Amino acid sequence: MSQNTSINDSELKLLIDELVTSAISQRTISKLDKKLVVELITTSLKLANDKPNTLNLKIATAAITEMRDAFVMFAPYTNRKKVTIFGSARTTKDDPLYKLTQEVAKCLSENGWMVVTGAGPGIMEAGMSGAGREMSIGVSIRLPFETSANPIIAGDEKYVSMRYFFTRKLMLVKESDAFICMPGGFGTLDEMFELLTLLQTGKGNPAPIVLLDLPGDPFWEDVDLFVKNSLLPRKLVSESDLALYHVASGVQDAVDTINNFYSNYHSTRIVGNLTVIRLRDEITDARLMELNQQFAYLSNAGTITKIKPTAAEVSDKDNLDLFRIAFEFTRRDFGGLRKLIDQLNNQ
Repeated sequence: MSQNTSINDSELKLLIDELVTSAISQRTISKLDKKLVVELITTSLKLANDKPNTLNLKIATAAITEMRDAFVMFAPYTNRKKVTIFGSARTTKDDPLYKLTQEVAKCLSENGWMVVTGAGPGIMEAGMSGAGREMSIGVSIRLPFETSANPIIAGDEKYVSMRYFFTRKLMLVKESDAFICMPGGFGTLDEMFELLTLLQTGKGNPAPIVLLDLPGDPFWEDVDLFVKNSLLPRKLVSESDLALYHVASGVQDAVDTINNFYSNYHSTRIVGNLTVIRLRDEITDARLMELNQQFAYLSNAGTITKIKPTAAEVSDKDNLDLFRIAFEFTRRDFGGLRKLIDQLNNQ
């Protein structure tokens, strides 16, 4: 094919399909995954044909490359419980917050939780120090003044370095089932509020967000007061949004909040118009009636009902041993959904 020859979308798709077929073992890729790979390559070629500047190409290439590196690093731990700890890189080892972070990370690791941090100094190092190298996963950012991982995780196979904050935050959030935010500066506040935004808008899976204060030093209590005194009265957030986070008063409170969230609740999956909530224990019909009365406002139509695994879940062999309830969620009040999950855990 000459350099000046152009091809239409159908021809391009056919060429890419042939490339994917020859380059990837068809025994290891599903039809959907193959379709997505074709779309990925097609988009890349279209981006090149748009004649972007070199910087834009560098950004797109680096983002895909480091996301792949992170996906590969996290893959062996997909089925492990993981908690991400956010906090300041400036916290020194003699700061009581450093010790508090070590304590909560140690307690969680002893409960089977792997601890994920940004792999830098300060709170990040404290979390890994408490959890230990074996139970730690690191996702660092390359900065002029922070070019390597802390000594706890440096050189470990459970560590990846990233160039962009947005890809790093994606991995710190996507891979974890719970979050602890320790006091910190602009970066920590950015991470905490992005977490809340993701859960508030349904872009993130329901998960416990714990804001852990040092006793006698009300850092997060002050942030909580700002939300309640400045955002809530102006109707910039809703009352139910306050259920998306918990200000913890100590290590045990933080650990209990995380463990209790998963005491009966297991996970959520969207199947068509249904929001399916998977549970470890079946709820009684009487309890289900109470939940329908209390949370009827969360449903577009119909009621919350018990169901068997959906066809999509059966096809994916997705936690088929668990009990299920489902309803047509309005997908507006995710704080209300969190309250429903809390009630399912407190039956």
